[in-house]
Amino acid sequence: MGQDGREGGYGDFAAARAGHLYRSACLLTAGDTYLAEDLVQETLGRVYVHWRRVSRADNPAGYAQTVLTRAFLTHQRRRSSTERSAAAFPERPSTDDDPSLRLTLLDALARLPTKDRAVVVLRYWEDRSVQETADAMNVSSAAVRTRSVRALARLRELLGEDLGEYART
Repeated sequence: MGQDGREGGYGDFAAARAGHLYRSACLLTAGDTYLAEDLVQETLGRVYVHWRRVSRADNPAGYAQTVLTRAFLTHQRRRSSTERSAAAFPERPSTDDDPSLRLTLLDALARLPTKDRAVVVLRYWEDRSVQETADAMNVSSAAVRTRSVRALARLRELLGEDLGEYART
């Protein structure tokens, strides 16, 4: 066995999925890029450890996304009560056409409870089914549906009438 991670293609898999996992992690953490990087590293480490089994799975990318989501939820449960998220995002260059839109959406996501945010990211960013989301979060499909309704209502409340405009862009 070589250095390609338990081997047969782990390096290629990690290189191909790291960017997507990072974007999902940024959404889950509501823009905390440092935590997002940590979560991606933890995810890729766990996938590496189980690569023989993961590589034979029907959907290794879905497996990695599930590991990322569970790592995020575990982190949120373990987070010390003294830790607080930053109130403002650091200045960063943006490649987006409308950086204010991105910051507005990230701020709205940050205001959602952790599990509601995870449901929104999995259902609407990852485009997963209710059952896939339930499996990733280790909850019932009814809980996913309830959280989806609650989270979307809260986003509408936070974003106001502009929500339709955000959906069109």
